[in-house]
Amino acid sequence: MEHMSKPKVYIDGKEGTTGLQIYERLGGRDDIELLLIDEDKRKDVEERKKFLNAADLVFLCLPDAAAVEAVSLIDNPKTKVIDASTAHRTAPGWVYGFPELLAGQRQRIKFAGRVANPGCHATGFLSTVAPLVNLDILPKDYPLACYSLTGYSGGGKKLIAEYEAPDRDPRLASPAPYALGLQHKHLPEMQTVAGLAMAPNFLPVLGDIYKGMTTCVMLQNGLLKGQPSAQDIRDLLCNYYQDQKLVRVAEFGGSEPRLYTNELAGKDYLEITVSGNGDQTLLSAQFDNLGKGASGAAVQNMNLMLGFEETAGLNMD
Repeated sequence: MEHMSKPKVYIDGKEGTTGLQIYERLGGRDDIELLLIDEDKRKDVEERKKFLNAADLVFLCLPDAAAVEAVSLIDNPKTKVIDASTAHRTAPGWVYGFPELLAGQRQRIKFAGRVANPGCHATGFLSTVAPLVNLDILPKDYPLACYSLTGYSGGGKKLIAEYEAPDRDPRLASPAPYALGLQHKHLPEMQTVAGLAMAPNFLPVLGDIYKGMTTCVMLQNGLLKGQPSAQDIRDLLCNYYQDQKLVRVAEFGGSEPRLYTNELAGKDYLEITVSGNGDQTLLSAQFDNLGKGASGAAVQNMNLMLGFEETAGLNMD
């Protein structure tokens, strides 16, 4: 697909963490024209409507209700949309923006008018679980449990301010499980996109790091079809993601005895480590919650939708 001459791109919600990170990745590019709204008019509905309809592609970096409203303001059939909010991730007519995940997904994104950018925790969970369901190794009714360690930047400006305050609560130095009611907002996409019969038990854990994520799923191999070993599962995932630049599979067991949650901070790719033994498997996905977990993924989707090289403007090494 040839890309058009200098497509116009608009970020609605550029001031938020995700919007700023998208802006950083696009700021130095001369192959797009970035439309910038006057600071004092960024909440003016009529002015936003003009920008939303003037753009070839729009990023929505807004709360859910505001994202739904923004979509309703677009009447130009040529305006493509990437929504970074939770609002449309399981909505009809929207394509899930994880190109490597399922066969044909990259092509669906390439020709889509509406793409929902995945949630960060969902990205980590789906990167390991969806292929195994897809390969018919992990039963759809398997009682999955997942925990996900994250940097505090994913919580937005308010949480960042709380963690970076000079007189902050000393308890913030220790890891903090949250969403204790087991109803985190990424659960619907985790279940739907993976094709599971029920949502996983999911516990996110907040850490005292700015960015980084490690999402872990543990499996009993005896409950899997064919009873593969952890090494078998690593080889299967390695083949599944063969030649993918932004999803990589590490050597079995990883290169160190520990996984560090901020290992890939500042990078835009995700790395899967499979460890364990003949009886049990640990699937771990490490990435930057603002990179492949948010803004990096959004720019990757934009590149596909506008016909650019998929990794243009992304941090690969």
